[in-house]
Amino acid sequence: FVFKLTAAKQQDHFFQAAYLEERDAWVRDIKKAIHCIDGGQKFARRSTRKSIRLPETINLSSLYLSMKDPEKGIKELKLEKDKKVFNHCFTGTSVIDWLVSNNSIRNRREGLMLASSLLSEGYLQPAGDTSKAAAEGLSDTPFLDLCDAFYYFPDSGFFCEGNSSDDDVVLKEEFRGIIVKQGCLLKQ
Repeated sequence: FVFKLTAAKQQDHFFQAAYLEERDAWVRDIKKAIHCIDGGQKFARRSTRKSIRLPETINLSSLYLSMKDPEKGIKELKLEKDKKVFNHCFTGTSVIDWLVSNNSIRNRREGLMLASSLLSEGYLQPAGDTSKAAAEGLSDTPFLDLCDAFYYFPDSGFFCEGNSSDDDVVLKEEFRGIIVKQGCLLKQ
């Protein structure tokens, strides 16, 4: 799917999700915005920082950059679950372990709050059914401290292969055309 937006000066902008999970997240966000606007409500994102009383001393942006550090950050792995291969991702447990080892938090419970904030603000994305269900509110916390809950960085090159069997061929659609500018969109 490709989203097309036309600016006031009649300039077209095309947005294509890099993978199905990203497209699904965009669709959910757009539906929420439409529902809010149709109901006559002002659309505004709730601040996770305020809702979970995150201290002002914690800078999520710099924490995110530290987490992505190739030397000292969270290691991105190739993980397999339910005959699916998840590339460039990591577990919820590894996020909490990293936060504890970097003295970003005092305990795992505090880590869940901080990781949930990173997830809500778009610095982390859920991959796989377990973490997606939690992020959609089907769990006590949006972020799970579990080894089978997978997450990824939005600009990591994450992708999921539908089936890890060597007999199956993973089909990838190509987007044809001239790429004028290519980059990554982050929710802010």
